[in-house]
Amino acid sequence: MEHVKLLGVRGSTVSARVEIALQLKGVDYEFAQQDLQNKSDELLKYNPIHKKIPVLLHNGLPIVESLLILEYIDEIWKENSLLPTDPYCRAQARFWAKFIDEKIMPTTVNAFLGEDDTQKATEELHEHLKTFEKGMKTAELFKENKIKYLDIAGLFVIYWIPVLQEFAGKDVLTRANFPEIMSWADDIFDCSVVKNNLPDKQMMFGFLRVRFPHVNP
Repeated sequence: MEHVKLLGVRGSTVSARVEIALQLKGVDYEFAQQDLQNKSDELLKYNPIHKKIPVLLHNGLPIVESLLILEYIDEIWKENSLLPTDPYCRAQARFWAKFIDEKIMPTTVNAFLGEDDTQKATEELHEHLKTFEKGMKTAELFKENKIKYLDIAGLFVIYWIPVLQEFAGKDVLTRANFPEIMSWADDIFDCSVVKNNLPDKQMMFGFLRVRFPHVNP
């Protein structure tokens, strides 16, 4: 009998990616909440190199890194495909998902949660978002009519950035500045599976106040 288990943390953007993908595919799975301050033997066993969430266990075999997990899920469970069928569009989706993780994510953390030179990071984030919006529009990746791979990867942009900027008392991602991104967000938030897997904003604020007391005291 097939067994699927996810080692993750509720409220984590990378864990949410995997849960949304599994639910869109209709896959039954077990969720194992992890304590990242006291990492479990299971997490260390199945991700001994990075020691990070998420880890997807499929019949006991571990897959790590959220974007790789999304691709694995799409290859194993064919229902409701996540990646585009066209090779060029598929490559573009992967490129912009990687751009989110390698450019937008770390810059967002530095801009809203950092202790030094947050203004420079805020300006860099604005430029990264401009690049992302222009690239997505050019590649026509905003025009998908179902929740796809890049929509799931992009939840960090459309949900976590607004939460973090509100916590930090800044305005970077706004409808006036980035209308295409915000319109894209409206479409994604219409999906009940997505909405059901987004953490409560006030819960996140509580966590952030404890973890980052230097921000907007």
